[in-house]
Amino acid sequence: MLSRVRVWLNRTYAENVFFMDQLRRNPSDRAVEIHATHTDPDSPVLAGADTAELEPEGLSPAGYVEYALDQCARRGIDVFVPRLHQAAIVAQRAEFAAVGIALLAPTPEAVAVFEDKAVAYEAVSSVGVPVPPWWRVRTAELAAAVEELESAGHRACFKPAVGAGGVGFRMITRAPFSLSQLAGFPRPYVHLDLVLEALARAGEQVDWLVMPRLEQPEVSVDCLTGRDNRVRLAVGRTKNGRRRGFTLDERWLEPARLIAGGFGLHHLSNIQFRMFGDRPVLLDVNTCPAGGLHQLSLCGVNAPWAAVRLALGEDPGFIEPPFLGQDYTVVSGARPLLPSVPAPQRAEPAGVLLSAVPAPVRPGAAAAAVLPR
Repeated sequence: MLSRVRVWLNRTYAENVFFMDQLRRNPSDRAVEIHATHTDPDSPVLAGADTAELEPEGLSPAGYVEYALDQCARRGIDVFVPRLHQAAIVAQRAEFAAVGIALLAPTPEAVAVFEDKAVAYEAVSSVGVPVPPWWRVRTAELAAAVEELESAGHRACFKPAVGAGGVGFRMITRAPFSLSQLAGFPRPYVHLDLVLEALARAGEQVDWLVMPRLEQPEVSVDCLTGRDNRVRLAVGRTKNGRRRGFTLDERWLEPARLIAGGFGLHHLSNIQFRMFGDRPVLLDVNTCPAGGLHQLSLCGVNAPWAAVRLALGEDPGFIEPPFLGQDYTVVSGARPLLPSVPAPQRAEPAGVLLSAVPAPVRPGAAAAAVLPR
């Protein structure tokens, strides 16, 4: 009988409750126990795990590595899926391997390339992957970049050079502020003059990428790559407004494989593209499993379990989806939380703050449901 696998997810997206569900429902019928840590006691990931702890706040990257090693030892972890402080953790992969812990994460070199979007664009364009025109701006050179884009007929936008998701993304407008902008939901538009005034008042540099607004569809290619740099799985998830779907079109998959295999994006990565004119260009590269990875279950694929097998040295082989699921949309769904607990009174930074209680009964949930992060 195969032994139990103990998996730890540190501070991660709420959607990864579905990642955990898929590990438990693995086609190998192997016992999986899940440990989760977070700073938010109301994270659904904590409630969905078999054991859970609150993470200490304010640790340096090096301090977090020590905390992680201690967690692995105390909890008997076999596979660690790091999101927070991923760069510091993968830099110490040998320390984890020495105590029998497999990291489900890329190489340190890959994390370093893709944590900075400007460095990432330069790197992938050097191997022939198309990228949009972009400018890295620190201060008032923002205006010149916007004018150059607008003169070419594009709508300008900007986002932090370092960051995840859509945090800090804004689209530039020159339309005067009006009541129409107070109707409906808030939108990401900001007037250029207001941005320039804010930069002048701040008296400090920013670190933004300015680029044209790219068009839909957006295609996120989920990749599973071995330490031999061979891509075992590549499936595109398409997004066009509310409608979602899947694709195996090589326009998206070929450049994704080139990036995943060529830059050491081992295990699970997510590579995003959008349209610039009539061709796909790279939007972003995520070196962690995507929050929407569970949606591949609609294609008959259990990517989290394949990734854990690969981390344990069990090659799942090349994975072709047996079918492509029908188009779908995503909706919010309810998940139980742990009972409210009083704030901890003790000061030990790495102490057990949530008891290792069994997870609450988990109601069935549609594979495509999405919780807020």
